[in-house]
Amino acid sequence: MKQMLQKSHNTSELNESTSWVSAESLWILGRYMVHLPLEEILKINLNEIRLFLSYDNATKQLDTVYDITPELAQAFLERINSSGFDMRNTSTIYRLGLLVCFCDDVEQMDAAVARALLHQMMKCNQLRGFQAEVQKLRSQLLKIATQNQTLNDVLGALSGAVVGVTSSQLESLSPEAVHNAIATLNQVSGWAKSQVMILSSKYLSYEKVLSSYNVSQMGTLVAGVSTQAFYSMNPKELSQMIRGTASQYLSDLSPVQQQGILRKITASGDFSSSVKDIQGAFFREISLSDLWKQTGYNSSMIKVKELRSSQALYLYESLSKESSPVDLLSTGQLVKGVTCQLIESMGTEMFLSSFKFFENNLQLLSPYQINCLAWKFWEVSNASIPPFLLMALPSEYLEYVSDPLCVPFIESLGKTELDLLNPGLYKENTVLQKVQECLNNSITDEYDVDLLGNLICHLPPAFLHGRMSLRAMATALGQFKLCQHLSHEQKTEIKYKLLELYGSPNNWTAETTLDVGPFLSLLSKGELNVLAEKYPDIILQIAKTTGPISSAEELLSTVFESVANATANTDSSLTRPDCLGTRVPSSEEIIKLEEANMFWSVQELRCMDTGTFDKNVDLLGTVSGFNRSQLIALKERAKQVWGSLQHWKGYHIASLGRIALALTEREIPELDLHSIDTISVLSQQTEWTPTQARAILQGFLRDSGQTISTLKSFDLVGLGATLCALNSTEILSIRAAEFSAAVARVGLLFCSTSVLRQFKKMTESVFGTTTSWNGSVLQEIGTIAGGLSEDELKAFDKNLMPYFQPRAIRVIPPEIFQALSPEQIANLGPGNAAMVTRLQRELLSAAQLQSLQLALDGARTSTPEAPNGASTTQEVQTPAPSGVPCLSGFGICLCAVFMLHLPF
Repeated sequence: MKQMLQKSHNTSELNESTSWVSAESLWILGRYMVHLPLEEILKINLNEIRLFLSYDNATKQLDTVYDITPELAQAFLERINSSGFDMRNTSTIYRLGLLVCFCDDVEQMDAAVARALLHQMMKCNQLRGFQAEVQKLRSQLLKIATQNQTLNDVLGALSGAVVGVTSSQLESLSPEAVHNAIATLNQVSGWAKSQVMILSSKYLSYEKVLSSYNVSQMGTLVAGVSTQAFYSMNPKELSQMIRGTASQYLSDLSPVQQQGILRKITASGDFSSSVKDIQGAFFREISLSDLWKQTGYNSSMIKVKELRSSQALYLYESLSKESSPVDLLSTGQLVKGVTCQLIESMGTEMFLSSFKFFENNLQLLSPYQINCLAWKFWEVSNASIPPFLLMALPSEYLEYVSDPLCVPFIESLGKTELDLLNPGLYKENTVLQKVQECLNNSITDEYDVDLLGNLICHLPPAFLHGRMSLRAMATALGQFKLCQHLSHEQKTEIKYKLLELYGSPNNWTAETTLDVGPFLSLLSKGELNVLAEKYPDIILQIAKTTGPISSAEELLSTVFESVANATANTDSSLTRPDCLGTRVPSSEEIIKLEEANMFWSVQELRCMDTGTFDKNVDLLGTVSGFNRSQLIALKERAKQVWGSLQHWKGYHIASLGRIALALTEREIPELDLHSIDTISVLSQQTEWTPTQARAILQGFLRDSGQTISTLKSFDLVGLGATLCALNSTEILSIRAAEFSAAVARVGLLFCSTSVLRQFKKMTESVFGTTTSWNGSVLQEIGTIAGGLSEDELKAFDKNLMPYFQPRAIRVIPPEIFQALSPEQIANLGPGNAAMVTRLQRELLSAAQLQSLQLALDGARTSTPEAPNGASTTQEVQTPAPSGVPCLSGFGICLCAVFMLHLPF
């Protein structure tokens, strides 16, 4: 682009002080102006800058520069300011797009201009990073905007900056001020849970009654309404809320809030008329038992709803009586409910014409369904089978990939998540060997990289070391960044390739550093320090966005030292004798560091300023790297800032996040735990000890005045993992109707086997004895199936085995799991077979292990009519492709099965 744009200039006239960048060049570059070198921006002719910003479309273009760095943004702002635009004029501010996020000249700015700038800064959450700078600017503008006025007076004029107001300040607002500012507050994004709890409470204390109109006015603040308030609403108002403009916000509610709404509608008898209006993710919270009680479903109604697999299985079966398979397959997420029996029963023409629906929704299908599709396609047209489906067939079928199929095979696999087709990556080595053969054992250029797609994440280290050219590596870097599970050995080879490609990190440019991105964590401490000194903002941003490629602890540590050492704030020593000489975390540092806050010492956290803690406690509560000593220090700081535990409100507890884990079983009873929303926030933490969980449970029962027998479904949903602390008597006292509405959520918990056994008994009170359970019930109850006895598990028809949830397979005790017959194990399906644990394997016989290998490999199952609404899966092996040997290790008998099509 640069070469083309320079043609319009007489390059011989350009010198060191003249830029080739004209207004026209900037118009053409659009968002790509972020790739201009800093030096080039500072040389742009002022007339050209003036002309560019006067262009009507300039603001739209500047709104798209979401990955601009502060350094480049300030360079553009400097040229705009020098070109004659008044940076304190509101009309100029409105033209700056995302550059407003980096304005740093706010001295002597008046309140009106500060508010205009704050309003424009609502778009700054679109930035790819650098939110610390944005927060700092907002904080400065907030002080200017509120000069000589109270927060109550200017609340409506603060726009997105109100997110930076502390909970204590929000608590001091009057209900009238919140009511008057609701038109602005309801558009703001980025709220902490504690903030929406306070603001929604203020708003409703003014309105007195919660109605569908009020909910529509609240917008994003609806997430702060208590579950009890929703449950107390008039059923007609609830139904109107679901149908009206407020429905767009309902998917943002927590599961406990959604369940409260559903339970009230169900209890009112208005469920039948309301169910068709429940859209999106909200529909997923409807229980299977409630769906069973309703009639009148149609495909158009289901199209805009997200479905759990249990719902999809039931609804597909119900709708198939009146609609054709083709119509149903085009109905949103209903494809999740397609059984193997249905796939197998399709005629060739119908199957081939419908296959596109399956292919377009591959991410919604289970490995078992994909395996069934592969076998069906092989049966009707093995010559034209989509190459990626060969992955779902036994390993021998990969021999079918001859030279003409190589490119489409790699291309189709590269566009698909490999673990969808190959759960547990059981066939990974076989597949990768075939891929390497197809590539002639080398990756030479960008075309090979593009062809590989996602497959590049799985290439073995030796192949990366010796078979990938530097030309290919330059392109592959972007693809490697998307990889989720690179091994240490793979990362090491990538590091050496990067150093070979870009040279020493000492000489890297800012652009190169950005390109390398999360792989910076592979560099040595010394190399990281050099880059951190040169590009602190870039390194910080990369550290915060480094995801699953690495834990990035070394990178975070380097960033911490760079940021914290730059300021070395010790102001608290003036007021805290015990903090004399201690470095104190500042608000700006905490916002910048995010996960790197884990490196503050216990003493430094103890000495944090009161205002700093109050402003940043929500962020500190999200840091996953804090150890127990650090969490205790932060908890003690909370007690010093907020007072004794008895005076803490629900929003205080919601602010804590992981810090709450430091509360002891003696402290928990001191909290006000009457609200199920408060309990729901606590139960989101997964590291509670049994005694802490029990204390939370008992605290809720005591403060809410309830017993186990009076708990409603939304209470059960909100209690979450603390339900694992129930004893057998308590579990059996839960009302069946309430349990049935919450059973899918209970089925997500990993409780002890003894607790799961009691939940299993409760499940029988809802769905009948285990012998009557079908596929949709098994999908609904999840881990509760881990409470089945040996006899109950043995009694399950082998055709129901694929319908156990994978998480349920993991929690079946090994001594119970070994009771499964070889036929049952062979019918687990690839996804469930991949979840079998090492301890479970150790107790299996040779015949059971052989069956497990068949399930993992995707051995064929046929599907006669299903008993109890689930697909039947009688195992029948088909002939392997010509020239493919029988599976080794399974004996002559099994080979005969392969070749003669006989039932296993």
